[in-house]
Amino acid sequence: MSNSLPSAAVLGWFDLNERDLPWRDPDCTAWHILISEIMLQQTPVSRVIEPWRDWVRRWPVPSAMAAAPAGEVLRAWGKLGYPRRALRLHECSKVLAREHDDRVPADVETMLTLPGIGDYTARAVACFAFGQAVPVVDTNVRRVIARAEHGREHPGNPARADLADADALLPRADDGSYAQSAPRFSAALMELGALVCTARNPRCDRCPIPDCLWVRRGRPAHTGPPRKTQKFAGTDRQVRGLLLDVLRGTEDPVERARLDLAWTSDTAQRDRALDSLLVDGLVELTDDGRYCLAGESGTL
Repeated sequence: MSNSLPSAAVLGWFDLNERDLPWRDPDCTAWHILISEIMLQQTPVSRVIEPWRDWVRRWPVPSAMAAAPAGEVLRAWGKLGYPRRALRLHECSKVLAREHDDRVPADVETMLTLPGIGDYTARAVACFAFGQAVPVVDTNVRRVIARAEHGREHPGNPARADLADADALLPRADDGSYAQSAPRFSAALMELGALVCTARNPRCDRCPIPDCLWVRRGRPAHTGPPRKTQKFAGTDRQVRGLLLDVLRGTEDPVERARLDLAWTSDTAQRDRALDSLLVDGLVELTDDGRYCLAGESGTL
């Protein structure tokens, strides 16, 4: 890798352009930052800010969430999407309260043992909450590296090489150890991809990287396999969300007929979506055959 990213310029850009996001407040705990990272997965920042504020007020420590019923957590998740994230975070809170003194552990390997915590989330919390110099790679970072270092408009499929690329870019001291600014550089690289080096209509005139290989090559168009675009309307995901909306809107279990009204255009799809919610543990059946959110059936 050519390492065309000047860390001082990127950090200087970040100093001027860093967004004032609530989870960047110095008073935020690692638990608060973990909540933000879970919410931000595949969800725009603008949709996360208010739910995040509500969650950290309601559940300021893991034990507070652990004491809440799973259905209450799912209800609070609202329309953030991919509600299994909420259920896994609830499970994680129980482990943190029970086995980790009500705190998020600082090291990546221990975090990876927690329910619902993958490689990206563990590294992001280690970096942003504990100031550790570990490479943090999300879609934005991969795109910046693909363009600046490899001359490609879009990155390929995620791979372990992405971590090596990001690690090679972290600022180093003269002795080869990570510089003190390394954790902030990770945040700056992510911000650069979110605000300037965007997937569509990148603002190259505002970029602090003067020697971007993609720009030097004339910004060639993507030549790899067609990029997949996620649709929502008419998908099982939409139907699952509509069924959950019904259950979130009431504190009492509902009859199957009420759920059937949520999606009438394709009964087979509706049945499939409901079955998947039951399998995922997001929805439960009561003893009398009604449906409710997880933990509200009275049978667990």
